[in-house]
Amino acid sequence: MNLQMSIAMAANPRTWPIFDGRIKPKGIDLVPSMVLPSELFWRQLKFAEFDVSEMSFSSLIMAVAQGDTRWVGLPVFTTKRFFHAYILVRKDAGIERPEDLKGKRVGVPEYQQTAALWTRGALEHEWGVTPRDIEFWMERVPSHSHRGAVGFETPPGVTINQIPAEKNLGTMMLSGELQAVIHYTLNPPNPVDRSNANLMADPQIKTLFPDTSAECARYYKKTGIFPINHGMVIKREIVERHPWVVLNLLEAFSQANDIANRERLAQTDYYVAAGLLAPGAEQALRTPLLRHGVVANRKVLETAAQYSLEQGLTPRLVKLEEVFAASTLDQ
Repeated sequence: MNLQMSIAMAANPRTWPIFDGRIKPKGIDLVPSMVLPSELFWRQLKFAEFDVSEMSFSSLIMAVAQGDTRWVGLPVFTTKRFFHAYILVRKDAGIERPEDLKGKRVGVPEYQQTAALWTRGALEHEWGVTPRDIEFWMERVPSHSHRGAVGFETPPGVTINQIPAEKNLGTMMLSGELQAVIHYTLNPPNPVDRSNANLMADPQIKTLFPDTSAECARYYKKTGIFPINHGMVIKREIVERHPWVVLNLLEAFSQANDIANRERLAQTDYYVAAGLLAPGAEQALRTPLLRHGVVANRKVLETAAQYSLEQGLTPRLVKLEEVFAASTLDQ
């Protein structure tokens, strides 16, 4: 009889083959739930509702640093993005380059979220803008946030204001109370997010970088880093009873990722045949965007852990050997 396990994730092309049953991990029957990441991470960190789940990498290493041993990390990475390239600013705020963010009022859904970690890291290492240079305003309230779930306190010298319950990132950007916002997303109604204004459709708002694609390419060429956002965790008590589940799950997610890559290649072939691709785009689209495993992602993961220490999210440098199952470290 297979081991039955609950699993919660957001839906994307790399996880959908798990949801729809095309890929089944050996010896495991998964009971899937589709949950918005911001809600999922709060629920999992606070209540540990699911056996396996998607998880914020930043929140995971913070929990590990604080001695939370409930989780074993799986080197399955569901999303990547160059988050700093998509900072939004008001056109009347006098912010034309990253250095202009110094002294500004900048909104963020969740200060400790991985997208914000990467954005602050890029600002500091590329342009010398430190977290202490910015006045942050956070939307999520203590009772329904990752910060509240792990007991994170504001680092010395950093200003994090709480956005009042009757306001949100969107309304404060449109009113001019905020001058910029990091990682603004439009999520369906959920317990932790409440912004619903389409800022990019508003004539008062622009991206900090006029050509976001060019900035993504510049940053990757210089650093070799394509930031990882979310990973996966499994309850430690399950791994201790059934250690074999770790590699079986990793194999299943790798197979799902292979399906996503094949579907992407088929779509690229269509675009090539139709003559719809710009010069140089074909090679980029044929390059796999994401690979699972610690080995392929060690530099990115260690950089995130270093940023976490620098920014005061963790009191010490968290080693990957503390985060991921031992059987996955050479995968």
